[in-house]
Amino acid sequence: MPTIAITLSLLGILPLIIFGGGAVGHNPETAERMLVALIDYAALTLAFAGGVHWGLALLPEAVRPSVRCFAGVLPMIVACVGLVLAQLVAPSVALAVLILGYLATVLTEHRAAQRLLVPARYIWIRWGFSMVAVVMMAIVLVLRGIGQTIVF
Repeated sequence: MPTIAITLSLLGILPLIIFGGGAVGHNPETAERMLVALIDYAALTLAFAGGVHWGLALLPEAVRPSVRCFAGVLPMIVACVGLVLAQLVAPSVALAVLILGYLATVLTEHRAAQRLLVPARYIWIRWGFSMVAVVMMAIVLVLRGIGQTIVF
């Protein structure tokens, strides 16, 4: 694995940690803004994950390119739904949708790697990134849910 890929992946994880930590902070105004930033960044990176499949679908030796293009669009649709739900329903619903989107995407990519449709090196990075994203969003979901329960 090239060092630059690992370095960039770690840098990509950093905002999740910062926004997640801020979303459960003590200052309510800052926590709300950090929650929005966490949802936005998680949606953005989930949509970005689909781009890999678009690239692989465009290769001349691509296996089932139409399915790969579809797999590339689904994370973007889930991310968009998460963003809309954050505005129209509740941030907690958006976090739940994004968590499911990350899990579905990484599990689908894992199956693709087993069929040698995705490089094995890529899967290690995706699992690591996805698990950090899921854990951060789940922590925020649980801690903010507990805080809201205690307040009411």
